Amino acid sequence: MVKIGIAGTGHLGKIHIKCLKNISTAELVGFYEPDDTTAAEVANVFNIKRFDSFEDLLSAIDAVDIVSPTTAHYSLAMQAMSAGKHVFLEKPLTATLDESKNVVNFAKKQQLNVQVGHVERFNDAYLAAKPYFNNPLFVEAHRLSEFNPRGTDVSVVLDLMIHDIDLILSMIHSPVKHISASGVAVVSQMPDIANARIEFENGATANLTASRIALKKMRKMRIFQPGVYLTMDFIAKEACIMQIKDYQPSDDNDWLPLIIDLGENKGKKRIFIETPKNEPVNAIEMELSLFIDSILNNTTPVVSATDGHNALQIATKIMEQLQNLKIQ
Repeated sequence: MVKIGIAGTGHLGKIHIKCLKNISTAELVGFYEPDDTTAAEVANVFNIKRFDSFEDLLSAIDAVDIVSPTTAHYSLAMQAMSAGKHVFLEKPLTATLDESKNVVNFAKKQQLNVQVGHVERFNDAYLAAKPYFNNPLFVEAHRLSEFNPRGTDVSVVLDLMIHDIDLILSMIHSPVKHISASGVAVVSQMPDIANARIEFENGATANLTASRIALKKMRKMRIFQPGVYLTMDFIAKEACIMQIKDYQPSDDNDWLPLIIDLGENKGKKRIFIETPKNEPVNAIEMELSLFIDSILNNTTPVVSATDGHNALQIATKIMEQLQNLKIQ
C-alpha cells in the first residue's frame, strides 16, 4: 500500500481524487490546497483531510500527486523529492526546460519515481491502435478546444499540443532533424492556435495543429506507414486500421472485398479494415494505478520524467519558433 496525497484540488485535482479512491493499492491520506473555499468544498465532498501546509502533507505520505498550475510544478516537485517522496506530475512536466532537466537529474540522484500525466497514452483509441504501430512515416494531428480561461497561463503548445508531441515521440524513435512552426495569439497573451511540422532523421514527418479557440472539440490523429493507414479519435475513443496487402485470387470469393486495381501491369491490392477494441479503461485512473505499481515494484514509470522532458524539449523549440515570428 502506498500512502499518497494530492497537491492542487481544482477541476482536474478533483478527478484525480475520485480515481485514487478507486485504487486498492493506494491510500489517499489527504490534500494540500491553498484556497480556503476550494479546500472546504473538497474536504466536505470527498471526506478527506486537508493539510495546512505542503510540508505537513509530505510528512504523512510516500508519494504526492501534483495537480497544481504548471508554474508551481517545479517548486512542489523539488520540495517533495527533497523530502524523499515519489512524484506524479500533471503535464507538462514543468514550465521551462531548465526546470525539467533539474527534475530529471534530481529524481535519478534521489532514486525516486517521477511520472508525468500524459494521459492520452492511456486513451482507449491509442491502446487499441498501439499494436499496429510499425515505422510511422507521416503523422497528422488536430487537437482543438473551445476557449477556456483555465490553462491560459501557458501557451497552447504546452496546454494542448504537448499531448500529441508525447504520442509522436512514443511512436517515432528517431532524433528530430528540423522543426518549423507558426501561430497566433488571438485571445490571451500567448499563442492560442499553433501549427508545427516536425521532421525526423529517419525521414518521418509529423504535422501538428492545436487550437483553444475552436467552435467544437476535436482530438484526432492519422498515421501513415508502409502498407497501413491508422486513425485515432481520442474523444470517441475509437481506432480504425486500414491495411493494404497483395491481392490473392481467392480474395474474389470473399463477401464484398475492397480491391484496388493499380493499373495496367501493376497488379492489385486488397484493403482490410479493422476497428480494434480493447477493454474500456478510465485513462486517469489507469495512469495513477501504474504510477503506484511502479513504486511498489521499483520499476521505471510508464511515462517517465525523461519522457516528459523530451516532450517539453520539442514543445520549447516550437515556442521558440513562435517567438522568432514575434508571436506573443
